[in-house]
Amino acid sequence: MRIGVVSDTHMPRRGAGLPPKLLQSFKACDLILHLGDWVSLDVWEQLKALAPVDGVAGNNDPSDIVRRFGNHKILELGGYRIGLTHGHLPGGGYGARENAQRTFAGQPVHAVLFGHSHQPHISESGGVLWFNPGSPTDKRREPKYSFGLLELTEQGLQAKHIYFSGK
Repeated sequence: MRIGVVSDTHMPRRGAGLPPKLLQSFKACDLILHLGDWVSLDVWEQLKALAPVDGVAGNNDPSDIVRRFGNHKILELGGYRIGLTHGHLPGGGYGARENAQRTFAGQPVHAVLFGHSHQPHISESGGVLWFNPGSPTDKRREPKYSFGLLELTEQGLQAKHIYFSGK
């Protein structure tokens, strides 16, 4: 199973449409996961034209997005338990990865996908894959825009970032 992973699109403030590189890459996906700060359901509309879409809400999302997706969840996909959170909760002055760890502490997961920081991140700790795709529309201090791809196979989980310079 091939999954497109995106976060922090902040649209329409950061653009009227998703970048062509992301749209092209996600055409080959079985599922797309958005990790919050959609800001508008127009993003969902654009993504669902490519593949089924699920996700969570972020700190900049309106109540309709929070109601539709919730703040965090665990999905069972291809025999793997994958935690989704934006990374802003439970708060308390911690960073996005630390908040993601606190959200899923004590829960059996194979991977945790999170956003919020706009900083691409990939690591493995205690048998758990930690993955932040960055942002395809608001790179902030990062040198490039980014999103992610997650492959689920019988051999395991493999995540990678796709980096690009222009929207």
